[in-house]
Amino acid sequence: MLLTMSTIARSAVTSSVRPSRVLARAQIGCWRRFHASASSLKSYVTETEGPVDSFEFRVKNYATDGGKTLVSAWHDVPLYAGNGMLNFLCEIPKETSAKMELATDEVRNPIKQDTKKGKLRHYPYNINWNYGMLPQTWEDPGHVDGELKAGGDNDPVDVVEIGSAVCEMGGIYRVKPLGVYAMLDDGEVDWKVIAIREDDPKASAVNDVDDVEREFPGELNRIMEWFRDYKIPDGKPANAFGYESKALDKAFAMTVIKETNGFYNKLKSGARENSLGLSLI
Repeated sequence: MLLTMSTIARSAVTSSVRPSRVLARAQIGCWRRFHASASSLKSYVTETEGPVDSFEFRVKNYATDGGKTLVSAWHDVPLYAGNGMLNFLCEIPKETSAKMELATDEVRNPIKQDTKKGKLRHYPYNINWNYGMLPQTWEDPGHVDGELKAGGDNDPVDVVEIGSAVCEMGGIYRVKPLGVYAMLDDGEVDWKVIAIREDDPKASAVNDVDDVEREFPGELNRIMEWFRDYKIPDGKPANAFGYESKALDKAFAMTVIKETNGFYNKLKSGARENSLGLSLI
C-alpha cells in the first residue's frame, strides 16, 4: 500500500517509458510516505541529495513514526510485512535504465548509481519491471550452494516486481512473493525473486509461478531472457541460470528467502565476520 505526498505538483510518473534521469529529477525536492507493514504501521519517506546523474546523488529513507529519523532500508525495515507479504525496496523503477543500487558500504545504506571504470552505469536498455531488494537478507559469498556450486554475491536478495504501476525510487512496498530464478552472475549466486505489489489489480489472481504464466503469458521467460542477455551489448557473455533456467515455485522462493535472512542475521549479530566492508548501521 502506498500513500503519496509531494511538495511538487508534477508527478514523477507520467509515462511508462520515461527515462531514468527524468524520473529522478522529478523526485528532487519531494518526499513520499510509504507504509511498510500493516501490523506495525511503520511508515517511511524518501529524500534525495546531490545532483541527478552524478556520483553524489543519493536517495535516503527516513522513518516518520514519532519524528523523522534517517534509517537503513536494509537493516531497519522488516523483511516480513504480515499476511504472507514481504517488504520490498525499489531501487530501479520500471522502464528506466540507470543502474541504481543500495550502497551496502555506506552508513544507512542510501541508494546510489553504480559505477564502473569511473563512469556512472546504465543498462543498455530500459528494465521492464520494478527492481530492488528484500530487507534483512544477504547472499553470503562464503556459503557455496550445493546445487549451484557457487557462493553468494554479497548483496541483499533481488526482487523483480511485475505489477502494472511504476514504483518510486526508494519506495518501500508490500509485495507477494511468487517464485524465484537462480541466476549466476560472474560465478556468483544472484537470486531473482519474482513478486507483485499487494495493491496491484492482479495480485489476488496470482499466488505462484503457474498463476503468473496464466495471468502474464510469457512474462517469466521475458524476465529470464532480459537478465540473461543485458550484458551482451557491452561485449560480455550471457549470464547463466541454474535449474535449467526455470522459474522455481513460491515454496522454493520462500526457502531461499528464509536461508538468506539467516545469513543476514548471522552477519548482523557478528556470528559471521563482516570481512567485506559492509555497513551494518
